[in-house]
Amino acid sequence: MQRTVFSEDHEAFRKTVRDFIAKEVVPQYPDWEKQGHPPREFYNRLGDLGVLGIEAPEEYGGGGVTDFTYSMVIAEETSAAGVSFGSYSVHSNLILPYLLEHATDDQKQRWLPGFCSGDIMFAIAMTEPGTGSDLANISTTATLTEDGTHYILDGAKTFITGGALADRVLVVCRTAPYDAGNRRAGLSILVVDTTSEGYTVGRKLEKIGLKASDTAELSFNAVKVPVEDRLGDEGEGFSYLTHNLAQERLTIAIGASATAAAAVQHALAYTKERDVFGKPVASFQNTKFVLAECSADVEAIRQFVDRALDLHNAGELSVPDAARVKLFATETAGRVIDKCLQLHGGYGYILEYPIARLYADTRVSRIYGGTNEVMKTIIAKDLGL
Repeated sequence: MQRTVFSEDHEAFRKTVRDFIAKEVVPQYPDWEKQGHPPREFYNRLGDLGVLGIEAPEEYGGGGVTDFTYSMVIAEETSAAGVSFGSYSVHSNLILPYLLEHATDDQKQRWLPGFCSGDIMFAIAMTEPGTGSDLANISTTATLTEDGTHYILDGAKTFITGGALADRVLVVCRTAPYDAGNRRAGLSILVVDTTSEGYTVGRKLEKIGLKASDTAELSFNAVKVPVEDRLGDEGEGFSYLTHNLAQERLTIAIGASATAAAAVQHALAYTKERDVFGKPVASFQNTKFVLAECSADVEAIRQFVDRALDLHNAGELSVPDAARVKLFATETAGRVIDKCLQLHGGYGYILEYPIARLYADTRVSRIYGGTNEVMKTIIAKDLGL
């Protein structure tokens, strides 16, 4: 179906990104997967390309364009090539809104130029060993010193994307005692310098997919964080998280749409080339029907995601609708990619084929950004249930 979300500027940007991927990413990508992340200087090249801070104001080195469609272009092009930009999406799509909305002028001057150039890479630390989607249960603490100049941060985080290479980490912590009557109160966000004494990067976690995106455990042992590095107001962290999770979930849905579309293209190409019993796999009725089903599913995802993108660009994407699009896109993409892998036969299970990487990479989309079970709870609440 015809799509209406892309302009000529988006398509020109697409060509630039596609050429960059072919030259700067595809040849080196196997090494990145073995290493567990791109080389640190790769993020500076993304900064030079202008993709890290597209929505940041020009005065800080950004593109000054408030249009999330450019992020969709990047997702579609990386998925089509079977690669990723490491922790780019967390840095640019998840963290930038927090800085733009809640950072002071001084903080923006200190952080945003490096954010846009890739000199300062950011991560966000919400999940804890005993706390996943239940953000209100966070136990990492930050105690204000008697003179009011610093917080003393103690605790641990896990599953932190980009945590191994980050220069600054937005750490969600408890700055007031836990209140069973109001579990969401007392959470704040500190922007922690990763060179601080007592800050430790623990294990780099081995994952079944997303091999070129590092995921780490972090620990904080009496880390001193200047009060000037608190993001926004003390105790308002949960409301900030709730507001920005809509964009995070849209980002995941966009990724699901892109990977599902890429899977169909890979399956089409493979089944046309592969012969079984003397004729192409694509000539069998079963193959035709499976690919027809997958094509219809991809179009359904795209229409849903494109509509959500339009709402988001207009500032009108609600939390329940973000949950709906994340739920539908990721569940449907999972089914599509599974079917496309099946059409590859045994080769679909071999990592040198892009479909195998897509299969492994997409599985986590139903887990992170809030599990799909949590998405169903949000939607049910919106239905008055």
